[in-house]
Amino acid sequence: MENKLNIENTQSQMRRGILEFCILSVIRRGEAYPSDIVEEMRESKLLVLEGTLYPLLTRLKNAGMLTYRWVESNSGPPRKYFSLTEQGIAFYKQLEDTWNELANAVNALKNNDQSLPPLNDLQ
Repeated sequence: MENKLNIENTQSQMRRGILEFCILSVIRRGEAYPSDIVEEMRESKLLVLEGTLYPLLTRLKNAGMLTYRWVESNSGPPRKYFSLTEQGIAFYKQLEDTWNELANAVNALKNNDQSLPPLNDLQ
């Protein structure tokens, strides 16, 4: 049986690996309502469904990384706004350091051989 690589699966795995960091990046800037997080991620071309986001927010809250407060809404039920705790800020900084190290390492590897033409020049 042949095991073929599936580009969509690989892309999905790559995105999933950075999802937590991206969500915390949005919340780090200030209190965030889940649908606003989904919208900002969508605008950045990083799709996340609310069905994926809510369990992740709950897990981060239970781990002490996030806190929330309820805000009354004129157009429906109260809204839950999330923010980082002190522990969450420290965790975010560690993720940011890890991201920077990984991005630098990948870019160094990707750009290591300057004698090769860019892929878009190959036919």
